[in-house]
Amino acid sequence: MIKNSIRLVDQSDLEKLQYIARQTFVEAFEAENTKQTFNKYLDENFSLDHLKMELENPNSTFYFLENKTEIIGYLKVNTDEAQTEQCLSNALEVERIYLLSKYRGQSVGTILMDKALSIAKDLKKEVVWLGVWEHNPSSIKFYQKYGFKIFDKHIFLMGDEEQLDFLMKLKL
Repeated sequence: MIKNSIRLVDQSDLEKLQYIARQTFVEAFEAENTKQTFNKYLDENFSLDHLKMELENPNSTFYFLENKTEIIGYLKVNTDEAQTEQCLSNALEVERIYLLSKYRGQSVGTILMDKALSIAKDLKKEVVWLGVWEHNPSSIKFYQKYGFKIFDKHIFLMGDEEQLDFLMKLKL
């Protein structure tokens, strides 16, 4: 049986955050993108400097999901000005929710989503929202099971390439 725990990420975890962020993103999206475009995105968004800046933002919070001593996934939530879109009032954004591929389909993603919803309730947010790539049906289905509904779409830049994300929200 998998024994999982979730914990807050701090500055001392920066290199661990970079590793899990890059690894989970590679596993999720590398095969679906051109190498040059994908590598440019990785270099710009998962550098130590960029992640340090995100960690220092008081309106962004990261959490690790651990199985004993292994980090198996992570969550990033944003409020206020840290949200990637200012599309909803009194909202919490789930910007990233990623698991190592070997743990997908084992219901551990629910631990991260439940944590995000708990944070939103503690902060008295009315809505939780997120963006999900239009070509990611398993994630869309996962969010729909929680009651998230598509309310808009936006362009996500993967390097220089424009991709379409569905914006999904859940009213609390």
